Amino acid sequence: MTTIPQNPKLLKNLFELVEAHRTLFGQERVYQRTVALMMAELFVFARHTVTQLLMSLGLTEQDWSAWYRLFSQGRFPYERASEVLFGETLKHVGEDDLYVVGGDGTQTPRSSRKMEGSGWLRNLRTPPFMIGIHAAQRWFNGSWLLPAEKGYSRALPLRWIPAFTEKSEPKAHTPCKEWEAAIQFLTWVREQLAKAGRVTQQVLMVADGNYDTLNLWKALPDGVILLARSAKNWVLYHLPTGKQTGRGRKRVYGDRALSPQEVWQQRKGWKKLTLFVRGKDRHLQYQVRGPFLRKGAAHRPLFLIVVRGKQTPRFRRRPLPFLVNARQDDQGRWVLPLPAHTLLFWAWQRWELEVCHRELKSNLGLGDKQCWNPTAAVLSVQWSAWVYSLLLLAGYRSWGLTGAPDVPTRWWRGSGRWSLNTLWRAYRAALWG
Repeated sequence: MTTIPQNPKLLKNLFELVEAHRTLFGQERVYQRTVALMMAELFVFARHTVTQLLMSLGLTEQDWSAWYRLFSQGRFPYERASEVLFGETLKHVGEDDLYVVGGDGTQTPRSSRKMEGSGWLRNLRTPPFMIGIHAAQRWFNGSWLLPAEKGYSRALPLRWIPAFTEKSEPKAHTPCKEWEAAIQFLTWVREQLAKAGRVTQQVLMVADGNYDTLNLWKALPDGVILLARSAKNWVLYHLPTGKQTGRGRKRVYGDRALSPQEVWQQRKGWKKLTLFVRGKDRHLQYQVRGPFLRKGAAHRPLFLIVVRGKQTPRFRRRPLPFLVNARQDDQGRWVLPLPAHTLLFWAWQRWELEVCHRELKSNLGLGDKQCWNPTAAVLSVQWSAWVYSLLLLAGYRSWGLTGAPDVPTRWWRGSGRWSLNTLWRAYRAALWG
């Protein structure tokens, strides 16, 4: 009979990561409770509430309030833990390499409007033809995208920032829009790189269309490249050309350019590109246009990248427009900040953030903990994201992205990249062994 192999290296890497956080805790007992709860997250098969975690540890006769105070009194130092986690990720990225991050918003449904940050949001579980609303908290997930391996990557959450709406009436946290949370995250990333002595390291952030906003383009920190999904009908302008004659204010915008939809309707000018993504060759056609300006962000030249649509009897891919901020070369010309194939490869990997959200909610019970205290309602969710990151990073250090053991079944041997279920089974086998 085939069994799941035990991997002592997996636990060794996990405990090394946990040990790196020991100095963050003022008391040893608080640190021990943190480690115990993290181990309990692996063995809970029901909802990931605090009491279910204690039940999995066999602590059914003890007072649970001391464990709850990890969150209600802020004894788990999430801000400093994020800094330690960021430092651990730098061990896998060279000083001259590109540091790739992704940003996306997500929700945690709530049963009451009285919980911190809970407000009426669009219910993503309702069908598109009958959109509903529900009470939920809104979050911004700022994740590191692991270095590519055989066309695969993964999203590892670095910062889980509350982005509560104004109508949710939060008591302990300031309301925040998604683009404001993105600025907080990118500023934090630049600060952490500066602390590590990597002031000149380039940062690329990939995001969906929610972050293609004027406010984000205008406030984008220096040293950050933003590649965002764009709308098909954006109005774009060329840079002003020629010498201005006559009196009056200097021209800021040039002539109006083609919209993204008008570009992808062109029959000529397409370039071919083959990307190796998730173990397969992806054949694309694309155009690069620009530099352009958007009304209201005249100081931020942008390039438009349009990926041509494709349709077969079994498959359809819609045209995709992207905007990326330009940079000036040594001769003062505006050019793409990175090669087009690099930008399009990481644009494809943005979906890993959606995979991260699904795994956090389905496997790790993000938002399950019944914490009504305003501090605990936020910190308990950030805790789940932090635990997920540690478990994932230890798995990456043990196997890479594609070196996990085979799945012990005759009918399926696993995919090119190991799944979270494979990682969970390996942890449980190692601990039970």
